[in-house]
Amino acid sequence: MNVLVVNAGSASLKLRLIGPDDVLLAARDLTAPAGRVDPAGVIAALRELTHEGGQPGAVGHRIVHGGTDFTAPVVVDRAVAERLRRLTALAPLHQPAALAALDEVGAAVPEVAQVACFDTAFHSRMPAEAITYAIPAEWRERYGIRRYGFHGLSHAHVSRRAAALTGARRIVTCHLGSGASLAAVLDGVGVDTTMGFTPLEGLVMATRSGTVDPGALLWLQTEAGLSAHELTDRLFTSAGLRALAGTADMRDVESGVAAGEPAAALALAVYLHRLRAGIAAMTAALGGLDALVFTGGVGENSASVRAGAAAGLGYLGVAVDPERNDPARAGGTGLPGGTGPSGGTGPSGGTGPSGGTGPSGGTGPSGGTGPSGGTEREIGVPGAAVRTLVIEAREDLEIARGTRAALAGGNG
Repeated sequence: MNVLVVNAGSASLKLRLIGPDDVLLAARDLTAPAGRVDPAGVIAALRELTHEGGQPGAVGHRIVHGGTDFTAPVVVDRAVAERLRRLTALAPLHQPAALAALDEVGAAVPEVAQVACFDTAFHSRMPAEAITYAIPAEWRERYGIRRYGFHGLSHAHVSRRAAALTGARRIVTCHLGSGASLAAVLDGVGVDTTMGFTPLEGLVMATRSGTVDPGALLWLQTEAGLSAHELTDRLFTSAGLRALAGTADMRDVESGVAAGEPAAALALAVYLHRLRAGIAAMTAALGGLDALVFTGGVGENSASVRAGAAAGLGYLGVAVDPERNDPARAGGTGLPGGTGPSGGTGPSGGTGPSGGTGPSGGTGPSGGTGPSGGTEREIGVPGAAVRTLVIEAREDLEIARGTRAALAGGNG
């Protein structure tokens, strides 16, 4: 069955038609100012996709937040759509665009089943100690303040691929793009992650601060007079790499480091410090580490970020081979990055299409492309205790997988 994958962002709508064997049959990207798309444009794009790749048997939507209600892909009916709308307050920057796409695509192909696949679902099996904040019970019970985690579709896909390629049970996945998060995965189940109630917690990101002492934010409100709206805007759009280096693009940060710019050097050092600490924390949640995976625009394309992260993790058994890590510099087939996601539909941001070639299945150290055409390669030193891999972010394949499972009565 062909699955039409819909990934709605704040400024674009990505459509991917995925075949039964997970081959990308056709793709279209539409502009969506303020998260709204032109209905006529959607109809025209669907007509073109159908002409190129055939009729979709189902539509799978990426929905950022499923709350505690939705912990697996679900077929969307009127009642489900209404419950999704009630979750908008938990993801006001992401949920409205996804719901608008749900309406527009549903109106364009009303005869085709629509399935919602959630970024939070992969983390829904985390233990209580990983999801609970040490805050008053009233806040937790009345307002549902807890850790949800995000980027779950990406973490699910790359951890499954890493397990298939290496046999690893204890895996830390690093989704590093414009947004960034880590996940600790044990036997296919997410047991910890770095993002929390919102996608603001955790690592330093392109424009997001990552974790900041709540006391500092309270001080800015009471002493500096900043409003909640100002804090939200600054922390989500004017913080992270942009605040430290004056740019949200990791490639520009790296160029600045090479040019001897102190601000760029500090930005990269802070980014790597938080990244290494996060990987170590995820490893502690697993009780050890068998495989470390880099994905997303930065994770797939920045050899210096991967090397910098690994440089502080030797005590865990992580060792990156310089030539495998940077095949372009070593005369291999690595390609320079572009500007955006790495071929999937997720918001991996940062640098663009992934370079190099990767394992095609099995446990070989370098291999070719993966079964779905995505790049997968091992960059660790041969014989290292921890297998280190680069796997292309393909949320579209995870959505297609979840869509088929929901229609078959499974849970993805």
